[in-house]
Amino acid sequence: MAHASTQQFAGKNVLITGGGTGIGRAAALALAAEGATVTVAGRTQSTLEQTVKLVAGAGGTARYAVANVHDEDAVRHAVEVAAGDTGRLDVAVNSAGVDGGNDSHPAIDYPTETLDLMLATNVRGMFLSMKHELRLMTSQESGVIVNISSGAGLVGVRGYSGYVASKHAEIGLTKSTALDYAHLGIRVNALCPGLVNTPLIAEMINENPELHEELTAAHPLGRIAEPEEIADAIVWLASDKSSYVTGIALPVDGGYTAR
Repeated sequence: MAHASTQQFAGKNVLITGGGTGIGRAAALALAAEGATVTVAGRTQSTLEQTVKLVAGAGGTARYAVANVHDEDAVRHAVEVAAGDTGRLDVAVNSAGVDGGNDSHPAIDYPTETLDLMLATNVRGMFLSMKHELRLMTSQESGVIVNISSGAGLVGVRGYSGYVASKHAEIGLTKSTALDYAHLGIRVNALCPGLVNTPLIAEMINENPELHEELTAAHPLGRIAEPEEIADAIVWLASDKSSYVTGIALPVDGGYTAR
């Protein structure tokens, strides 16, 4: 559903990691539509260029920085690109991450290298992103961070111990960091989507149509989310409308974690 733009982010600089696809791309479009100058960061130049093109096509302003969150120098550079000539960073959305995909194993069989990848990307990557985003935000004594975790950060999921551990850890990072910088008025929150209709999920469902019924049934609202629905929640958490909200893990999951 399209909303009338209020331009509530006019003049604001926003960085979105994982901005080439899925939730990150939807957030870029939503925040740019509200007047933000958006910088998308990610590993793949072609998808970042596509996001920038979509934002420009909708009348917004965007740029990109190629950055793998495993690489601290690349993360630092992405933050600099987002701050631009003004040197300010108003909002950061940390959406870069890897998910469990179709690859589930009970804990004994869970591949150690998969666990290592989850922790390196989801936890260390988010930590590095926040570290450099907060350097700017603390110097200006303002800013908002929205971390994209998962419903799997709030409950267990059979067969995905490594992924679930990394998503719980992201919420721990979010809460502790929120407490570190609350006195400066900097807000840090996590968003916990259920399953979202991203290219990755679509591919997974195509490979295994029965999975689609199973996944849909797991969400009491009877469907999986569209990326735009998650983006609407990101816009709210990034905006002054949520000015008294910090340190939370907000489920946007069609009732998944209510069961």
